[in-house]
Amino acid sequence: MSPTRVLVLNSGSSSVKYQLLDMRDGSRLAAGLVERIGEETSRLRHTPLATGGETREWSGSVIDHEAALKAVSEELAKDGLGLDSPELAAIGHRVVHGGKSFTEPTVIDETVLAEIERLIPVAPLHNPANLTGIRTAQALRPDLPQVAVFDTAFHTTMPESAARYAIDVKTADEYRIRRYGFHGTSHAYVSRATAELLGKAPEEVNVIVLHLGNGASASAVRGGKCVDTSMGLTPLEGLVMGTRSGDMDPAVIFHLMRVGGMSTDEIDTLLNKKSGLIGLCGDNDMREIRRRIDEGDEEAQLAFDIYIHRLKKYIGAYYAVLGRVDAVAFTAGVGENASPVREAALAGLQELGLAVDSELNAVRSDEPRLISPAQARVAVAVVPTDEELEIATQTYALVGQ
Repeated sequence: MSPTRVLVLNSGSSSVKYQLLDMRDGSRLAAGLVERIGEETSRLRHTPLATGGETREWSGSVIDHEAALKAVSEELAKDGLGLDSPELAAIGHRVVHGGKSFTEPTVIDETVLAEIERLIPVAPLHNPANLTGIRTAQALRPDLPQVAVFDTAFHTTMPESAARYAIDVKTADEYRIRRYGFHGTSHAYVSRATAELLGKAPEEVNVIVLHLGNGASASAVRGGKCVDTSMGLTPLEGLVMGTRSGDMDPAVIFHLMRVGGMSTDEIDTLLNKKSGLIGLCGDNDMREIRRRIDEGDEEAQLAFDIYIHRLKKYIGAYYAVLGRVDAVAFTAGVGENASPVREAALAGLQELGLAVDSELNAVRSDEPRLISPAQARVAVAVVPTDEELEIATQTYALVGQ
């Protein structure tokens, strides 16, 4: 029998998340996380899902990504699932930025690695870590197909009218300035799963996907293809997020430099790490913000209102872009769990056929579900995202026998 397992790796600058899946049925055999790589307080958490065993944790010093992956391999081996297993078909890597070059999952070779490296200037925080994870995995299993699945790939179907910024074309082309979008594996998975929930093929359905986590993005998906998305050259554009500002007049940056005397690095930190919800009220956890609102906290209420106002603007904008909307799908940590966010985002949009049923909206579940009234013109869905399964599915479709 041909190998059917895929190891999914998501390598960050100081962490490695992983899942091992069996593609015969998409089941998870193991999952875990190595964090604080390079520190004396590194930590590994591993859950052997296939056996139903208890999560194992240990702390110590993991000096680099090679050591981290070796530790992962050792934990998997304890469950009979090591990287040397003949049942392992491939390793799928999440790569954040593929630019215009990569529009689909790609088997990694030296040419692919060189292009990912060339894109580092537009993804300085993510692509270097992704490259490190790939090269480490290649060293451990040089005989095994390694596949890159790009966050940006799903959004490469955007028309130029949506992908281009209105700046000098020569400058834009020289520095590769355009709207790339992110969270693509989530938007791809959720838009397809929403169509399935409606009993239709993706090609038949227009969906607005709202990926709401600490990072947040929206997409307009027509017939299974993205035609617009809220993030741009970087993940800073678009919705109000946990620590990112989202859309903002770019002249604010010049004002802070000229009047505030701030450096580009200081402004970068401000907009990416000290803005959004945490900048507005000091909290980026929606649960804590809702608790404070319930206690009458006006600062938390204003932060929530700003968050919802921006979200509602994008829903309306993407309704106009699509022309016909069959469903709005909420996903990711906030989208899946914060019923007040879903209710507030669609409040007052009944004329567009958008509404939520309060009882259905209050239900907590890990399953895809509809929360709109039975006769609603537009379905409203909560669809738990599964980026690891999407990466594994795309990887196995490319290399599986």
